[in-house]
Amino acid sequence: MQVFSNMISNKVHNGFTLEERNDELLFAVLSKGGKVVNHSLNFMIFCLTLGLWSFAWLYLTFEASKQKKILVAIDEDGLPFEERCLVA
Repeated sequence: MQVFSNMISNKVHNGFTLEERNDELLFAVLSKGGKVVNHSLNFMIFCLTLGLWSFAWLYLTFEASKQKKILVAIDEDGLPFEERCLVA
C-alpha cells in the first residue's frame, strides 16, 4: 500500500491530477493537461523559414493539445506498473 501511495504522490508532484483512486483494487487514474504552444514565436520562425516551419508548428500544436492519461496500479504479484490510457 505504501508503494502505491508513493507512486501516486510522485506522479502528482510531476504535474498529474488524480481523477480516480481505488484502494481496494489498488489502481488509480491520473491525467495531465496539454502544454501551451507559443504561437507568436512559432509565427516568427514560420516567417523566417518562408513557411517551411508550418509542418513542425502543426505537429507541435497537435501533440501539445493532447491530454495524457495513465493508469497506476499494483498487479496480483504485488509489483507496481503504469500504462497509458486511451483518450477519446
